[in-house]
Amino acid sequence: MTDTTRDSTTPPANDTIIEQAEGLFEQAKGALNDAFEATVEAVKEHPLAAVGIAAGAAAAVAGAAFGASKILSKDEATATTPKKA
Repeated sequence: MTDTTRDSTTPPANDTIIEQAEGLFEQAKGALNDAFEATVEAVKEHPLAAVGIAAGAAAAVAGAAFGASKILSKDEATATTPKKA
């Protein structure tokens, strides 16, 4: 057996896949919780900036959806009209 050091990301050799997945799930849950708390604090500290960011994100999503609908409607229109010979 070798004498190697383990860091926190290296699972022990006798853990099962399910135990490893549970550990990763707990790490992810903790990271998401920390990110959510940081976001809430940032919104509390800078509410106008948060509103501006949310409005910009909503506009970007709406613009993308509108553009996609135009592209899809153009594709459908060209697929249904017969070509002139």
